[in-house]
Amino acid sequence: MTPLSTKNPAVQVQQLTKNYGRRTVVDGISLTIAQGETLGVLGINGAGKTTTVEMIAGLRRPDGGRITVMGLDPFRDRGVLRQVLGVQLQDAELHDALTVNELLALYRSFYPAPRPTRELLDLVELDAQRTTRFAKLSGGQQQRLSVALALVGRPRVVILDELTTGLDPAARRRMWRTIEHLKADGVTILLVSHTMEEVERLCDRIVLLDAGRVLAAGTPVEFIEGAGTTTLDEAFVQLTGHEMETAE
Repeated sequence: MTPLSTKNPAVQVQQLTKNYGRRTVVDGISLTIAQGETLGVLGINGAGKTTTVEMIAGLRRPDGGRITVMGLDPFRDRGVLRQVLGVQLQDAELHDALTVNELLALYRSFYPAPRPTRELLDLVELDAQRTTRFAKLSGGQQQRLSVALALVGRPRVVILDELTTGLDPAARRRMWRTIEHLKADGVTILLVSHTMEEVERLCDRIVLLDAGRVLAAGTPVEFIEGAGTTTLDEAFVQLTGHEMETAE
């Protein structure tokens, strides 16, 4: 794996804020992700996780603070950023009538040197579904296709929001293998997850959000030891006072 670089971070967020009317959903969040690092973002529903990653991706404009991704501003440098950042969101919508091959071809047309279709199909194990229309894919297959589309442009930073929601155990482990291939290639990953086993397996560090703020940050081992527990699930409850909801 490519060594982590802290000198030139892949993602830097400083005092990020977002309000909806009188409600503050992101309240001064700061975080740094080193190049080649996988950072997990945890928190109960409503903690500000998805809003935070959408602002980092340039999909939602913050009310305050500063964001850079590979030194780029998500809004000022939007066109350039698309060449280095891949994004998979939990509720992505794709054209129901297009096949897997057609969707991959469409997204590949956006990049000067995209990944080959065969490589993408193998990476997410969808070769058997390449001529299947999106509407006919299972929920897990649609999720895997969304990941493939996020990887078309060979991004150096990838945002994954609830990567394995709705996947059966076998499909979840296949997706984890895909992410491990990206990690081995030195890709920086920001992973929002409700699955503690997933976070422990894939993430170098964790940021725990609560009420729009960073409650704790560290490695999975540091979380467990700091909370005085034996598992990450127990540490989460100890730190937040809440059980982790299961994403459906």
